Amino acid sequence: MENSKSIAGEEQIIQDLLPRKFKNSGKILVYILSAFCLVGIYAYYRQLRYGLIVTHMRDYVSWGIYISNFVFFVAISLVGSLITAVFRLAGVKWGSPLTRIAEMIAVAAIIFASIIIIVDMGSPERFYNLFLYGRIQSPIIWDVIVITTYFFISILLLYYPLLPDLQILLRFKEKSGPRLHKFYSYLGSFWKGSHKQYLLSKKAINALCIAIIPVAFTIHTVTSWLFATTYRPGWDSTNFGAYFIAGAFLVGAGAVVVAMYIFRKWYGLEKYITLDHFDKMGRVLVLLCLLYLYFNVNEFLTPFFKMKESEAGYLNDMFSGSFAPVFWFAIFTGIILPIIILLFKKGRKPLPMFIVGIMVVVGAWFKRYLIVTPTLLHPFMPMHDVPASYHHYFPSWEEWAITMGSLAGAILIIVALCRVFPIIPIQETINEHHETAK
Repeated sequence: MENSKSIAGEEQIIQDLLPRKFKNSGKILVYILSAFCLVGIYAYYRQLRYGLIVTHMRDYVSWGIYISNFVFFVAISLVGSLITAVFRLAGVKWGSPLTRIAEMIAVAAIIFASIIIIVDMGSPERFYNLFLYGRIQSPIIWDVIVITTYFFISILLLYYPLLPDLQILLRFKEKSGPRLHKFYSYLGSFWKGSHKQYLLSKKAINALCIAIIPVAFTIHTVTSWLFATTYRPGWDSTNFGAYFIAGAFLVGAGAVVVAMYIFRKWYGLEKYITLDHFDKMGRVLVLLCLLYLYFNVNEFLTPFFKMKESEAGYLNDMFSGSFAPVFWFAIFTGIILPIIILLFKKGRKPLPMFIVGIMVVVGAWFKRYLIVTPTLLHPFMPMHDVPASYHHYFPSWEEWAITMGSLAGAILIIVALCRVFPIIPIQETINEHHETAK
């Protein structure tokens, strides 16, 4: 049975956790992700050249797959930082190997959440006007403020815990190579590992952990307010803030589980990311699934019971109409089946957990798509005398290409970070090993 006590000495820990050059499989992955990004860039070039007419968004569906992707990225980034903050503040030792994975996911996701908003703009060259002429009464400006704040805190929360590891990485110039060694020196040559530096670093990390919790809650609450403050069927809800946060916790935890499995297999980290980690994350996931299921019932039961005329078309389309297959797929794949699988101990083994994590992430993406599109196709004022294309929405190939390119780009950032930095904190693992030995 895997156990942290079986980890060898300090030098063995360092050798196990040092960043490694990609093998052929890693290089192929980078090429594939880069290809998706290039296709997405070409599609965006077409959008810039010809305008948003190349998309299938029109007067009614003015928010399409781009905003669905934005909400998805914000959701994933939320739990990445929260896992780090909560684990560190609560002194949860078993979570130490997962904190950096969560931090990398958070940084990659928030970067592309910001990028996808610019992609959605018809005139991105006017983006600076948000900062020059933004009105604080607008929820869009609230989103700009909290996303910017959250981005910088996430970067710092990734960087500060890295400092002791950078000191270790500087000792292995022959492995890292001259370029990476120079990069490590630039980032952490001032770190000497003194007691005073450790105390300052600990205080700074605790301050960031405390600060990021309300910011993380705010970023997803404000994103939900972008919808809830717009008077439309399906969005006119006071439940949206809690509904969005519950969903964000779930998809973020699912993404962390997927990354845990991949890194564990890819780098042979079975001694560090153990069966116990998967079991505990499985328990967390099933709790989050149950919580999100409750908010889904709460979100749809009351309007369905009252069945106001303005809501009827939207609800019928979701439950039994054109969007029903996607809706029920998202509910069963992203919530119901994971609960059933994770209730059993065998379902909390690495491979079943990996499959459940993918199910949760895929279901969550479709759930974000359903939050945006059906509502826009069912305005309070019925559509009259408009082209037939206004009554339906399915993304164009440019929209799909940009979406897939953004998802590939986020994964590419995570892959690049794990190539440059240790996936599991080295110094923290060494300290825990010494404590266990004592």
